[in-house]
This record gives sequence, C-alpha cells and structure tokens, in this order.
Amino acid sequence: MTQTRKIGEVILDLQGISLSFGGVKALTNISFNVKEHEIRAIIGPNGAGKSSMLNVINGVYRPQLGEITYRGVQRKDMNTYAAAKSGIARTFQNIALFKGMSVLDNIMTGRNLKMKSNFLMQALYWGPAQKEEIAHREKVEEIIDFLEIQHIRKTPVGRLSYGLQKRVELGRALAAEPEILLLDEPMAGMNVEEKQDMSRFILDVNDQLGTTIVLIEHDMGVVMDISDRVVVLDYGKKIGDGTPDEVLANQEVINAYLGVAH
Repeated sequence: MTQTRKIGEVILDLQGISLSFGGVKALTNISFNVKEHEIRAIIGPNGAGKSSMLNVINGVYRPQLGEITYRGVQRKDMNTYAAAKSGIARTFQNIALFKGMSVLDNIMTGRNLKMKSNFLMQALYWGPAQKEEIAHREKVEEIIDFLEIQHIRKTPVGRLSYGLQKRVELGRALAAEPEILLLDEPMAGMNVEEKQDMSRFILDVNDQLGTTIVLIEHDMGVVMDISDRVVVLDYGKKIGDGTPDEVLANQEVINAYLGVAH
C-alpha cells in the first residue's frame, strides 16, 4: 500500500486485557498497540472476540484485568461518553442511523459533542447558537463532499441502498473529528463495487485527514490491501500480530481459518 502519511508513535496501548461475562471468557490476556496514523486491523473467525475488543476500547465494556493507555495516560473507568470526548469515534456492525432523517441531519448528529451553546440559546436560536450551527453545517457539508454524497444530502436515510447508508454512518463518525476511528465490519453485506468504494474512502480518511483507524473486517483481501498491521484473535486469545504478510505466513493463523487447529 502506498503511503503519503507518516506512521507515528504508539497512540493506544492495550496490555493483558481480559474480559468475562459470567463464566464465559470473551478475551484472555490480549496485548497489542495502535500507532498514530496507521490502519490497524483486527481479524479472526466468528466468535473470536473482535467486537468485544472494540467495545473495550470505546468504553462499552470494562475489562476485569489489563491496562489501557491512550496518549500516554492510563485510562480507568472509561465510558462511551468519555471515549468520544477524548477523540474515539465508532461505527457499528448493524447500521444505527435515524432512518427518517436526511443524510445531512444524520451526519449533523455527529457534531453534538462539538456544540458549545447552551440549551436556552439553542431554543431561542439567536446569537452564538445560530453562528455555531452555521459553522457546524459547513463542517458537515465538507464531509458530504469528501464522501461524494452531495446528490443525496437531503434524502431520508431509509431510502438509501445499504452501501450508501454505511457511507453516511462513516460520515457521522467523521463529523466528531476523531483521532481514532473504530470501524466494526464497515464492508459487511456489500457487493464488490461498494467494497471498493468503502476501501477508497477508508484510505482517504487515513491519508488525507490523518485519522488513525482500527477496523474489524472479514474480507481478507480488503484487510491485506489496506492495513498496515493486523492482530489476529481466535476464541478470545491473540494468535498473531504483524504486517499483513507476516500474518498470512503464520501457521497458527492459517490453522484457525482453515479449522485445522480445533
């Protein structure tokens, strides 16, 4: 993959992460890191613990064991709001958009954490609140242009194809101007052309906006094409970590995907 951006130092470090639900171990002693400006993939068979790991990173789950360090500061009792405020945004496997609202209004909801005017000002809609909304709308229009969805900006999301809805969800996450963007199966259910489009936009987000990306994806071709490094989970344990080529050559990873090891 050609890179015009420079990968930096470690921005997110996870050490010894273990997560259980009752007697079920979802994650066991997992350690890996994410470097600034890289595309970091998390792969593995179904039930490997990939979504659980994303949920740990953005504060949905709190691991029983392990340490998470973000920008040199150890995180404790992180919740989703605090994660979002600190610059971590997320998309989901199942599209979580407001289907009756327009594309523009859906993406605008991603600006909520950036809005500073108080409720009374917003209700009266004058002065600072009006200026602030204009500024936020300009930012949203930039994202709409970036994702090439100008022609559907006023269309209710529920009328759009699956691939375009996924693109709108990406836009809403970008509206928060995240430092780290977590993508949970951004290409699930897409056809080949939609996957190519989404791959291009992910690369552009990483390259042009400088956003660090952590993604879960089942399409191995896509993962190998766009990722800088890959961590492999299986049954909640880490079985591989390295460049795409290193992971492809890892016999334990091959066994897990071919079903030989179990």
